[in-house]
Amino acid sequence: ALGLFTGIGLSEAKARETLRNGALSALLRRAVLQARSALGPALDKATGTLLYNTAARLKDPKHLGFLVGYIARKEILTDLQLSAALEYVKSHPLEPLDVADFEQACGVGICITPEQIEEAVEAVISKHRAELLAERYHFNMGLLMGEARSQLRWADGKTIKNEVDLQVLHLLGPKTEADLEKKPKVAKARLAPAEKQKVAVVENGDMGTETQSLLEQLRGEALKFHKPGENYKTEGYVVTPNTMALLKQHLAITGGQVRTRFPPEPNGILHIGHAKAINFNFGYAKANGGVCFLRYDDTNPEKEEEKYFTAIREMVEWLGYQPYAVTHASDYFDQLYTWALELIRRGQAYVCHQKVEEIKGHNPPPSPWRDRPVEESLLLFEDMRKGKFGEGEATLRMKLVMEDGKMDPVAYRVKFTPHHRTGDKWCIYPTYDYTHCLCDSIEHITHSLCTKEFQARRSSYFWLCNALDVYCPVQWEYGRLNLLYTVVSKRKIIRLVETGAVRDWDDPRLFTLTALRRRGFPPEAINNFCARVGVTVAQATMEPHLLEACAREVLNEQAPRAMAVLEPLKVTITNFPAPKALEVLVPNFPADESRGFHKVPFHQTVYIEETDFREEADKGYKRLAPGQPVGLRHTGYVISVQNVIKDISGRVIELEVTCTKSDVAEKPKAFIHWVSVPLACEVRLYERLFLHKNPEDPSEVPGGFLSDLNPDSLRVVHNALVDSSVHSARPFDKFQFERLGYFSVDPDSEEGKMVFNRTVTLKEDPGKA
Repeated sequence: ALGLFTGIGLSEAKARETLRNGALSALLRRAVLQARSALGPALDKATGTLLYNTAARLKDPKHLGFLVGYIARKEILTDLQLSAALEYVKSHPLEPLDVADFEQACGVGICITPEQIEEAVEAVISKHRAELLAERYHFNMGLLMGEARSQLRWADGKTIKNEVDLQVLHLLGPKTEADLEKKPKVAKARLAPAEKQKVAVVENGDMGTETQSLLEQLRGEALKFHKPGENYKTEGYVVTPNTMALLKQHLAITGGQVRTRFPPEPNGILHIGHAKAINFNFGYAKANGGVCFLRYDDTNPEKEEEKYFTAIREMVEWLGYQPYAVTHASDYFDQLYTWALELIRRGQAYVCHQKVEEIKGHNPPPSPWRDRPVEESLLLFEDMRKGKFGEGEATLRMKLVMEDGKMDPVAYRVKFTPHHRTGDKWCIYPTYDYTHCLCDSIEHITHSLCTKEFQARRSSYFWLCNALDVYCPVQWEYGRLNLLYTVVSKRKIIRLVETGAVRDWDDPRLFTLTALRRRGFPPEAINNFCARVGVTVAQATMEPHLLEACAREVLNEQAPRAMAVLEPLKVTITNFPAPKALEVLVPNFPADESRGFHKVPFHQTVYIEETDFREEADKGYKRLAPGQPVGLRHTGYVISVQNVIKDISGRVIELEVTCTKSDVAEKPKAFIHWVSVPLACEVRLYERLFLHKNPEDPSEVPGGFLSDLNPDSLRVVHNALVDSSVHSARPFDKFQFERLGYFSVDPDSEEGKMVFNRTVTLKEDPGKA
């Protein structure tokens, strides 16, 4: 084999590399032997290169002999022709191929003469003569090449280039010193950042201009996706005699529109990993002028609750996406049942009585009922539907072996559980393996995007659509998004709730979407985080601080400033300059005062943070101390300590100070925040719920995730004070409390007692892992 490959012009290193690829070397061997039988043992290097490229680039080996025949007969002579031939057979998966159409598409028999090349180049140069004479050799010669090649598709590129060079030399003469000088670069006008990000997008038929996320720009894996109607160009896609007719019908229904779907199971609350799925499905559709369905996979009624349906849709819309339609797998139960009967009639499914325990795992014993007569399976399936079998006594199984070796997956099982939408109509329910691809087919989904663990289901996906002769979408898998220091499984979150470790699914220490919303994370921050993670085949495991950084970026622009004090220390200004409270104007966004101001009362009694005062100022300490004044932010005053008042235990409970206008006082070392005539409030400060990065990993946490709880994950400050500018805030309103962090109003807030959750600190804590 080594001699065979070096005999067609491959270097020995390349030949050895090819031999290491079993599939490629087998194809190339077949190609070379076929060409030798036509041309003899000695093949020239040009033919050898074409044979190698054919074997390396051909997706469907059944066309190998057909293409090698054209190469051996010298009817395909260039790589340009070969590329056109490969594209043609990829676009025409059904046999027999139309030979005349193929030859026309590949330039077979077309001979371009030197005279034709000369005339074409002459015409192009004549068209650009004025610019050429003005710019001389600084003119973009590639433009001449491109225009000449577009007129002579099958001409040899080198020959065209030589002719262009010759005719340009004839027109301009040899290069002068001026021609050899580099052309000065023209500075491009730069778009403002906001302009650069604005793009026209179409969402469910409505044209609009929005900021395009990285997910919508779709780099990486999504660039490989097929166009609507070109499903057959996807590697591994199964083509049947009816495929092209079904795709034609599909295009007539969709108008060539991209269609995706987000298919959650309504048995739990969405978490941060689902946010990536939502962004990818809705984002891919939006970026391509398409639509996205929200389809509930409600095939397991015993685990589904109405609150989950409501919460899922709420979170999708909270993230900024409007479904094109909200559908349910149960909408199609009648059609799915009809197709199940058809599958049995076609000999592709059977009723089986093996127990669940018997068919678990990857190597269960084959079913003794696999070959039972079709009529018998039809009668037994009807008995299943009528409730004549108990749960676990009978299943309907499909006759196929999946990619992971699992044999005959279950299509229907018996469950005597009323369904939230169909009531008692059914006591048999379809499985994911049976339902998902058929629902995608019914809704004419173009790109069925799912996480990598579903790759083993791709074979059953294609098999089932083709077994029933219905439109077959394409399943694409991507890596899921995981976050460290958390758990997201429904079962484990329920354990956390039951043990009192968290209050509920929306406890702000969790990473469910409802919890993130309650803590104050803006939806834009979550979308930006998903965008930065990107779409890759590999699983992404991220640190929470990356999500927190995205939150800070958004909140810095969105959250107006306010002042709050968590550990109040009373300060009395003995020489207050007015008989009653003054009003101080505080900018909502100090970096952009055009966004308005709010008024804060400034009274002779103010409250500062206990930590902003020390009786003795250490070296480097810049805040308030006897003999060390500080400025009060936004007031225009500097205060100096005159008297320190303590309780009987020696704890400082009040300061008496004097104030001086800042324009006459010496500039203080620091300015501190304060409140006056404040509102009492409760503040909840959150840290990570778990101590270790992977609380579910037995090697990291041998005692299980419940043993890894952080005892300091929540600190409640019951007697905090906040300035009165926030009095009208509603749940989920967000603020930056100056010097303290970003905070959000919690739904627990009541008249007279507001509750704030700290979303994130102003800066990342360097002490965190």
